Amino acid sequence: MKFSIQSVYNWYRNLIRNPKYRWWVILGTLLYFVLPLDIAPDFLPIVGEIDDVFLLTLLVTELSGLVIEGFKARKGKGNAKTADASQDPSSSSTTIDVDAVSVK
Repeated sequence: MKFSIQSVYNWYRNLIRNPKYRWWVILGTLLYFVLPLDIAPDFLPIVGEIDDVFLLTLLVTELSGLVIEGFKARKGKGNAKTADASQDPSSSSTTIDVDAVSVK
């Protein structure tokens, strides 16, 4: 099995997006940052900090993405409610799905 940064990132991202494990992953990441037990000890100059910075970057990136998605979902729900309320009840609304293809 090949080890790559991308595979670790995908595993972490999928794990943190699962609501069942989200808080455990956040707590584990913060504990890893605070506790002195690391993959690369912090007393080593540059190398000791790389794993901490990598995990904190992953955590902040994924949490900010989740927060932004949550705000967009709430905003979308709020706009849908106001749009439905402003429409005339006697008119029928239809949704048309269109597949667009670029022609060159």
